[in-house]
Amino acid sequence: MVFVVGVVLFALGLLLSIAWHECGHMWAAQRTGMYVRRYFIGFGPTLWSTRRGDTEYGVKALPLGGFCDIAGMTTYDEIVPEQRHRAMYLQHPWKRLVVLFAGPLQNFILGFVLIVILALGWGLPNLNPPPTPARVAALDCVGSSMSADGTMSACSGTGPAGAAGLRVGDEIVAADGKAVSKAADLSPIIQQSQGPVSLTVRRGEQTLELTVNPATVNTPPAANQDQNGSAAAPTSKRMIGIAFPGQELQHYNVLTAIPGAAVFTGQLMEKTWDSLISMPSKIADLWTAVTGGQRSDDTPVSVYGASVIGGEAADHGSWSFFIFLLASINFFLGVFNLIPLLPLDGGHMALVGYEKVRDLVRRRLGKPAGGPVDYMRLMPATYAVIAVMGCYMVLTLAADIINPIKVF
Repeated sequence: MVFVVGVVLFALGLLLSIAWHECGHMWAAQRTGMYVRRYFIGFGPTLWSTRRGDTEYGVKALPLGGFCDIAGMTTYDEIVPEQRHRAMYLQHPWKRLVVLFAGPLQNFILGFVLIVILALGWGLPNLNPPPTPARVAALDCVGSSMSADGTMSACSGTGPAGAAGLRVGDEIVAADGKAVSKAADLSPIIQQSQGPVSLTVRRGEQTLELTVNPATVNTPPAANQDQNGSAAAPTSKRMIGIAFPGQELQHYNVLTAIPGAAVFTGQLMEKTWDSLISMPSKIADLWTAVTGGQRSDDTPVSVYGASVIGGEAADHGSWSFFIFLLASINFFLGVFNLIPLLPLDGGHMALVGYEKVRDLVRRRLGKPAGGPVDYMRLMPATYAVIAVMGCYMVLTLAADIINPIKVF
């Protein structure tokens, strides 16, 4: 039941994020004197509407987003004669740019507010943490097998590390004669070992030489699939039953939450940009996931996939992750919409910039300013962008249905 509530809440959060984006366009257009005919949440048949001033506000039957109808987005947009002077394409370039940027800005504002809430309620992680030290944080037994989601089979007693004499707090500085400076250095040495592994351990002022016998952990064949989707041969990994320290959250109070959130937002924006740039390279990974291969954790997710992950977060009581995911999506929506391609906001902004530069050049040449850009001549390119984005969304949705990402 909590899972279903979480899915609904997250989907509602996404819907409101889009509606909030459209509010930015609407409010900016109204403030700059443009004619906003309609603002609706959803698409399809109208369930409810009301008119205030020049604008009709309402809710439609299909909760798949929302729209803000600003008169005169292009010269082909029909507008009543008495309102023609308020058409968007007739306004000063700075006004048009403000209106276009206001949508993504709303997503950035909402994302930042969510980060502040996260900082005050739970704390914030460092998105660019230093390498995890090879210091033993916990000792545990090692089961004989591990499921695909990383769950270890039942076990008891002392694991290989404990049996070798390792203690919590020990720092591993070398393994089989190879220097170890961070936790990531130790794992491949253990994995590639064929027998006992000698460890050089620093314990306080002492340096100890210990020998550990890694245990072999099998992954059941049912948890593995080849590229055709059929069961593949089981795999195995070598483990010694230690855990390294996890990342500590930075906690904030009312005075420090905003600057802390600002730093975190900068880190998140950098990650968002990297994710956006890497989207074309993820097509192969998504196709692999759809055709029976393993799903990479860093592949994009659809609205459906994000909502399911949000439901799982709620089901596990991880409301901090729920909020973080919603904030991340808002930052992604903001950055994505600034891409200079039609029909995105960034594409319209690029055309405004083109008109401005073109008119400056024409003025230098003693020529009159040119007219608005003819959008009809750009429609083939626009349709191509829509087709590519549509195919990408379908592929991502298919991956989320067939081979979803498991966060919990």
